[in-house]
Formats: sequence, C-alpha cells, structure tokens
Amino acid sequence: MTSRVGPRAAGTDGSDFKHREKVASHYQMSASLKSEIRKLNFVHLLLWLLVAAQVIASKLDLVSSDKVAEPYRWEYPYLISLFPLVTGSLSLPKNNISYLVISMISSGLFSIAPLFYGSMEMLGEAQQLYRHGKAYRFIFGWAAVTVMYLVMVVAVQVHAWQIYYSKKLLDAWFDSTQEKKKK
Repeated sequence: MTSRVGPRAAGTDGSDFKHREKVASHYQMSASLKSEIRKLNFVHLLLWLLVAAQVIASKLDLVSSDKVAEPYRWEYPYLISLFPLVTGSLSLPKNNISYLVISMISSGLFSIAPLFYGSMEMLGEAQQLYRHGKAYRFIFGWAAVTVMYLVMVVAVQVHAWQIYYSKKLLDAWFDSTQEKKKK
C-alpha cells in the first residue's frame, strides 16, 4: 500500500511489479469490446430514431409532404431493428451469451437485410436523380434518395461493426467459460 506522504517503502525500487497479479486478457478484452458495442448501440439508436421520426412525421402528417417524403418500404422493417439493439444491450451486463447470439442473428435479419433491400428499392430513383437531375421526394429540400442513401451507408457500417465486435466478445466470453471448465 502506498502512502500519500513520505518515501517509498524500503527495499523497493519500482522494479518489483512483475510478480503482481494482472487482469486476465479475456476480461480486459471483454470490457473494451463492451464499451465499443455500447457506443455503436448509441449510434444505432440515433439512426433508428431518425428513421422512426421520418415515418411518424409522414404517417401522422405532422409535417407537410413537401418537407418530409413518404417513407420507403424498407424503412418499416428497419424499425424492427430495435429488437437486436435491446437484446444486445441486455446481454452486456451479465455476459449473457444467448442474448448476444440472438442479437447478432436478428441484427442481420432486421438491420442489414432491410438496408440491402432498401438500396435495391431506391436504385431506380437514384439513377434518375443522377442521370437527369430529377427528384420527386424531398426531405427538407434535399433529395430523399440521397439523404436515405447516406443514412444507409452509416447504418451498414454501424451494424457490421456491431456484429464484428459481438462476435469477438462472444469468443472472449466463450474462451473464459472454457478456461473455467478446464479447472
């Protein structure tokens, strides 16, 4: 134990740290990956709120159709992507492997699949915009297809990183459970 005042304990020159216990690497990795996943979950929540706000504002006529375009069809199934977000968040505090696996699988189904479908759905409209300069849907003066493609680019990256970090976290948790079984 160190003192706040006075010299260092007799007989120590600071080089006696090698014998001390260290935190196991899988615990360090688990804490670091959980932190990254929480950050990505926050960005995912912001993207989800953005899409939900557009759908709600359009369907409830809160804003004129000149300001906010009708939602694309892919946006409705994307709203289900809140499920992988919740299950992933619930898996982190208690290292729940089954919730994390459910989150990873449902992230592919409810997050990435609608985004890929949406990219195909909006492709014709994007081609028309960039070939002829004509857009028929707008979000606050911007072409809706451009705005939604930007949202999709960010969302695909966020979801891909979520799945990647979740897989690494799953491996860290699985390694720690295997080490416990060996003992």
